[in-house]
Amino acid sequence: MFCPKCKRLMRPDKSAGVWRCAACGTRVPLGNGRVVGSSTPTAREMPVLEERAAATLPKANEECPKCGNPEAYWVLRQTRGADEPETRIFECTKCGHKWREYQ
Repeated sequence: MFCPKCKRLMRPDKSAGVWRCAACGTRVPLGNGRVVGSSTPTAREMPVLEERAAATLPKANEECPKCGNPEAYWVLRQTRGADEPETRIFECTKCGHKWREYQ
């Protein structure tokens, strides 16, 4: 949140229940109609949707080194420098095993 007086970034002071501007000392109540503090989800609370997303990935005829299934999902990621080729990451459609192919 930005200070209504000096337009600088305000920091939450949860012990006092207010936003506090370090520059001019302005205080604004924490609630103030915005999503702040503990109501904002943290990384631990965010749901992971990887299982649903796998069904929309493209498939390739690649044999899984773990179970021998002939089909796998794949994605391309730039895991090294920009002047290096990308990496293909595969995930078996049957057992979910993941492996990489460096080009």
